[in-house]
Amino acid sequence: MPSSAGPSAAEPDNVNMVEQMGVDEVAAGFERVYGFQPAGVWAAPGRVNLIGEHVDYNGGIMLPFAIDRDIRLAARLRDDGVFRAASAQGKGTVEVALDDVAAGTVQGWLAYPAGVARYVRDLGGAGGADIFISGDIPGGSGLSSSAALLCATAVAMVDLGGVEIDALSLALLCQRAENVVVGVPSGMMDQTASMMSTAGHALMIDAQGPRVEQVPFDPAAEGLTVTVLVTNVVHKLADGQYAERRAACEKAASILGVATLREVVGLPLGEIEAKLRDAVLFKRTRHVVTEIERTLKAVELLRAGDLLAVAPLISESHVSLRDDYEVSCAELDAAVDAALSVGALGARMIGGGFGGSAIAIVPVARVGAVDEAVHTAFAERGFRAPAVFDALPAPGARRIT
Repeated sequence: MPSSAGPSAAEPDNVNMVEQMGVDEVAAGFERVYGFQPAGVWAAPGRVNLIGEHVDYNGGIMLPFAIDRDIRLAARLRDDGVFRAASAQGKGTVEVALDDVAAGTVQGWLAYPAGVARYVRDLGGAGGADIFISGDIPGGSGLSSSAALLCATAVAMVDLGGVEIDALSLALLCQRAENVVVGVPSGMMDQTASMMSTAGHALMIDAQGPRVEQVPFDPAAEGLTVTVLVTNVVHKLADGQYAERRAACEKAASILGVATLREVVGLPLGEIEAKLRDAVLFKRTRHVVTEIERTLKAVELLRAGDLLAVAPLISESHVSLRDDYEVSCAELDAAVDAALSVGALGARMIGGGFGGSAIAIVPVARVGAVDEAVHTAFAERGFRAPAVFDALPAPGARRIT
């Protein structure tokens, strides 16, 4: 789960890391568990953030896109107020009464779909449901399997309950469920990307609106792909370091007399440094300011059809995250350096940091070389073997039957 949206430890690992089931297999899994057929099957994707990291809680601009890996969910309504869930990897079911769903009342991965189901019910939706989940988003990878689970549940509950709500509002409902019921202080990026992405586009998200815009992004048309480099490591210090970074940004904004650091984008960095008079606060602020500027530039370039010029910005983002925000780690740096050394045009860590994944913009002809180089770099350093796969912009949450 989260990117810069928050700590990664809360990702619902036991609904990930399984080979994805087809639509018929998900429906059959539901029937095997519950003894009757589902009303339908829905899906929501994971996401990659192309650029715009650790700026969501600073009023910034993000540019994620949905990937072609997802959570698939078969569901059928109940009328007794009970919400039951099962997964392809788990055994048996877990359940809760929707009346009992509130902050801290639901343990484990059930809190994600149950929180959404409760909030949709409060809008006039169904009083209960049975669900069965399959997924192929690697757990702990920073690719937002948690957001996918939230959004798949949301579109199913809205669809079955006949609730009228726009996609952005539904994404924000999913964020609220994660913040309140699960207790993870995520931003809006992951849920919005999973809910609203379209094929062949990245999704510009302006946290100040909030506002979203589809931006053309078609690497395949340029002979390129986005290669995801999963480090298969999550360092334990991630949660506390995330809180420290967020607190530092809030302190810097207070000193600068603004609500969020977005408001100082465009000011000379020397002027910001003189006002902060603190080396660490300035480094954190410099990352946020320059990352927002890089993201705005990337949006302009993609609108103009110049994807190749975006790649260096992605590498600049990694340097900033590594040196100014200090949220990288040896595994992420090794993955990025190895990819760049054999022909990737740009590469950077994504997500909260201290593990998870990196991405690289790679000519299709160099994908095999990048895969080999990253695996070799990890083996030479004694790291856990990475996972490498390509990801292209995919549709957001939807019914698939």
